[in-house]
Amino acid sequence: MSNRPIYLDCHATTPVDERVLAAMLPYFTEKFGNPASINHVYGWEAEAAVKKTREILAAAINATPEEIVFTSGATEANNLAVKGIAEAYFQKGQHIITVATEHKAVLDPCEYLKSLGFEITILPVQKDGLIDLNQLETACRPETILVSVMTANNEIGVLQPLADIGKICRDRNIIFHTDAAQAIGKIPLDVQAMNIDLMSLTAHKVYGPKGIGALYVRRRNPRVQLAPQQHGGGHERGMRSGTLYTPQIVGFGKAVEIALAEQATETARLTQLRESLWLQLSQLEGLHLNGHPTQRLAGNLNISVAGVDGAALSLGLQPIMAVSSGSACSSAVTAPSYVLTALGNSEQLAYASVRFGIGRFNTAAEIDIVTKHAIATIQSLRKQKTLV
Repeated sequence: MSNRPIYLDCHATTPVDERVLAAMLPYFTEKFGNPASINHVYGWEAEAAVKKTREILAAAINATPEEIVFTSGATEANNLAVKGIAEAYFQKGQHIITVATEHKAVLDPCEYLKSLGFEITILPVQKDGLIDLNQLETACRPETILVSVMTANNEIGVLQPLADIGKICRDRNIIFHTDAAQAIGKIPLDVQAMNIDLMSLTAHKVYGPKGIGALYVRRRNPRVQLAPQQHGGGHERGMRSGTLYTPQIVGFGKAVEIALAEQATETARLTQLRESLWLQLSQLEGLHLNGHPTQRLAGNLNISVAGVDGAALSLGLQPIMAVSSGSACSSAVTAPSYVLTALGNSEQLAYASVRFGIGRFNTAAEIDIVTKHAIATIQSLRKQKTLV
């Protein structure tokens, strides 16, 4: 038995599924060709593998293969979407709408555009993490060129009402981008039914490799224009230059293929594990569930714990479980999670938070171990606090 802590941080990353790794390996050694090499079999077989993944990703979201642009991950895809639209539609307008709980890979590009003179409206969220659709409608203006709202939140797992947002945008001829890094393979996605124009994807949240992602770019009804952010060879129909990383792309396709095949059963299983964890933890007083109770990713549970020190809580849980704390660290500055404070939590409560990211390889027995240790840790910390 491993003495490593139980891994429950599947919103940060996931292990590569062995079936995914097996699909990737030949493309490192035997089938190592450049998919842009059109004069020999090495290039042809690499291009065929890339084409297959395009088809898998397109089918997963009801798009066409030509609408899939490969990137190095969701961060690059988000940057390409936000900055690419800003540059391409600059003459039409310079107003962009996003949400306070978006990933930094959307918020930071928006801040950059703000420094160039764009106007950015950042919508608040309600206590449950969902946006107010009326506020979105009010925020839309004739000069609004882009609305960017993530599909599933990386901290609290909340699922935004994409179809409703898409309709609001389509009725006003505003481009709608969604960061679906946490959602691909986990919930049904349909860019046609949901009126989505741009969608960011990544492999490593769905048991695929790190370093590979994609951006869906709508080609018809309407055809979305996008200014490339990386030049040098005209790859990906001129939208993203650079040699395609065939092994990673193959892994991405296989990971999504597996996730789609197992989606229904895995969603039910993860929901059961999450509910079991929350049912037992919620017996304690002073525990707060962050995010909507049901409109969330099946494997996500984010809680804040009153009456304990956040750092002490994190240290107490570390020996048994690998989870994410409520603080977001960047360089030398430690700050409470901006997502949790956006819900209305105090800084103290946001610090004393735990994100459980339950995944494919977690078992009911592991959840029981984690639950018992978490309860014992919280009780011990509270007891120590009363003694001081």
